[in-house]
This record gives sequence, structure tokens and C-alpha cells, in this order.
Amino acid sequence: MLQWRNFVYGAMVLALPVLFVADDTGASMLHNQGGVLLNGKPAPDSSAIFRNDTIETQPHHEATIDATGSTATVKEETLIQNGENELVLEHGTLLVSTSRGMAVRVGCLRVVPVTADWTQYDVTDVNGKVTVDAHKNDVRIEVRRAGSQPVRQPRPSDVATVREGEHTSREEKCSAAAKRPRYEAADGAILNDPWAKWSAVGVIGVVTCLALCRGDDPVSPSRP
Repeated sequence: MLQWRNFVYGAMVLALPVLFVADDTGASMLHNQGGVLLNGKPAPDSSAIFRNDTIETQPHHEATIDATGSTATVKEETLIQNGENELVLEHGTLLVSTSRGMAVRVGCLRVVPVTADWTQYDVTDVNGKVTVDAHKNDVRIEVRRAGSQPVRQPRPSDVATVREGEHTSREEKCSAAAKRPRYEAADGAILNDPWAKWSAVGVIGVVTCLALCRGDDPVSPSRP
């Protein structure tokens, strides 16, 4: 018994630092019964997964992702990328149950629970059409316009709420960002405008003529 106790204590000492490191790096556990690719290779029945790892399920096969406070079922023929409390859906279907606000991002859309309460929802992306079903509590769909940066507080026009028991569909590709104002320098410096350029040339010519064309007389003579 003493040897067994020492063995258990030794295993715990070795395992705890690994668990802390896994938590710091955003590790989750992937479970499956075959037919699943992890980063393009056949996945073990159980494997730790980290940020940016890809999971792809083959026909008639599913996988489960267990994270702290969250569980996600990766349905058949689905491709995702693991993120920081977020799953990026390339195509297929994800079933999410979470009490820690796990989100799903697909294209320009991001689906996130409205509250920190236990929330269950599905996200499906097929042929560029995204369908969101809210099974337990509400979820919010946030739109990221093309060329814009993610923000903590999206504009009200870029947010839609799916109530518990409801579902909605959106296009994966959102409209482009609004046209930039003409005064922005992003399209080139002001002297790249032909009118501005020739106006500047004219001003330089007038000043040069005033300085040279009057000969030796000063610009402001002291005598009439």
C-alpha cells in the first residue's frame, strides 16, 4: 500500500504541471471513435487539442470537444479550427453547450451566448448559408463588416438576437465596409490628386516669377 500511495502521489506531481500548462495554452480534449482527422492526420480516440488545431469529421462520424465549462459536438462532414473559447466553423454543423460563453465564428459572423448562464445552440454552415438554432437561452449574432476590425461593442445594426426556441439564417459573406471619406489619406497623399498637383505647380510658378521677373528691383522698393 505504501508503494502504491507513493506511485499515486508521484503521478499527481507529474500530471498537475501539465494540466496547468494545458489550461494556460487553451487546451481542450477531443474524443472520437474513428473517422476524425486532427491537423490532417487520423486522431486518437482521446487527444489534447490546442489553439489553431483543425478537426475534420468524415461521413457517419462525429467528435466531441470538452473544455472547461463547455462541450461541443462536431457533426459529420464538419471542418473546424480550435480557438480561445471560440470555434471557427469552416463548414458543417456544431452543437455547443456552454456556461462560459463559448462562441462560434463562421465567415464574417460570430455567434455568442447573451448571458453567462448555461446555453445550448447549434450553428450550421452549408454552401455559404449560416443557420443558428437557440435551444437553451438566447444567443447573439455579431456581424463583422469587410475590412473592419473586431470591436468589443458592435453597432446595434450589426447585432441580431436569436431567442430561445427560435432559429434564423444569414449569409456567411457580409456586405463590404462603407466607402471611406474623401479626406482619408488611405487612398494616397493629397498631391496624388491631379487638380491639387497642377494648382501647386501654378502657385510655385507665380512665386518664382515675382522673385525673378522684376530684375534687380526689390519687391518692395523704398522709392516710388
